[in-house]
Amino acid sequence: MLVKTRGLVFKYFKYKDTSIIVKILTEQLGVQTYIVNGVRSKKANTKIALYQPLTFLDLVVYSKPNAEMHRISEIRCSEPFRSIPYDIKKSAIAVFLAEVLYKSIKEQEECLPVFNFIHDSIFSLDTFEEGFEDFHLQFLYNLSNYLGFGMAESSSILDDYILQILQAPYNKVNRLSGSQRKQGLAFIIEFYKTHIAGLGEVRSVDVLKEVLA
Repeated sequence: MLVKTRGLVFKYFKYKDTSIIVKILTEQLGVQTYIVNGVRSKKANTKIALYQPLTFLDLVVYSKPNAEMHRISEIRCSEPFRSIPYDIKKSAIAVFLAEVLYKSIKEQEECLPVFNFIHDSIFSLDTFEEGFEDFHLQFLYNLSNYLGFGMAESSSILDDYILQILQAPYNKVNRLSGSQRKQGLAFIIEFYKTHIAGLGEVRSVDVLKEVLA
């Protein structure tokens, strides 16, 4: 069955000499695994850039019940970013969020609310010129509500100012200090680990801390 859907790339893995296996959050089908043959060859019709983490796609995909991997019939980038790939801070935030999303969202079913939340949030980040250093903390604070374990009732141990920033709109004026940002990040990661089995080590967090120090 062919399904037309929007998608968000989480991660891809190299497969054999020229192919990849890619994890995509689709609007209609939830998280799906696709095999893409020959995309890493010089003669590939489709560019590997389409499969970079947090790329938003318009897709037509083959969907077969109970299949572990599927194939893509048509693909194009739906909305190219204007700044995220070219700003080192935004890029570090994007890589970090892509890793957390990949490890946090597993459902294979329609997921319009969370997809729209991620879409609107990431494109907000793409438009900001300054004051976005706490974006990843606010994003994960809000994402927890969509994942079913909202943080509001469990964040009382946080400094009141940190909590105020986490609950503020993305385009807030006030920002956290470097030490406050690290404190908030450590709390959120531990909170996620207690609610998501297999989250494990978030490898991109060290680069994020260095870039946003």
